[in-house]
Amino acid sequence: MMERLPQQVFFSLARLLLVYFLFSVAPVIAAEQTMQLQRAQRLIGHGDLITGMKVMRIAAEAGYAPAQAALGEILDKAEEDKEAVVLYRKAAEQGNAAGQYGLGMEYATGEGITKDLKQAEQWIRKAAEQDYDTAVDVMAQAYRKGGLGLAPDPVQADVWHQRALRLKQEKPKESKHEKK
Repeated sequence: MMERLPQQVFFSLARLLLVYFLFSVAPVIAAEQTMQLQRAQRLIGHGDLITGMKVMRIAAEAGYAPAQAALGEILDKAEEDKEAVVLYRKAAEQGNAAGQYGLGMEYATGEGITKDLKQAEQWIRKAAEQDYDTAVDVMAQAYRKGGLGLAPDPVQADVWHQRALRLKQEKPKESKHEKK
């Protein structure tokens, strides 16, 4: 008869396995999902929307936030707003700036979700704080004109505008969904 491991030994082994997974297996999975998203974007760029979306959906369903945000954006443009909101939220809750921005814009417009300017501002601000350029521009405009439920504030508008200018000068050519 097999003797049970003491609880302390069991948890130590479990932690060891988790560390092993995080440092050896998880990066491989993330790299594979990144390649899947890039493949999907190439397929879509070459006009194969059906195959590209299938590949993108696989990465999104695996929990890859950049794929969730990218698929959310496609569905948003196709007026499939409720499904777009679900995908944006999944990406946003993982800290993905494109997902946060997309979810914020859905709240701002009331497409696929009940309009809520406070939620819109909060999600767009989170994306802007990660230097997501479109969100930074939206924050500058919101403070300039009093959008997203914010009172006009020329000082804050200028702060966000200067940030936007800095980002435009520094901006490398990368996929906007790749930012965490």
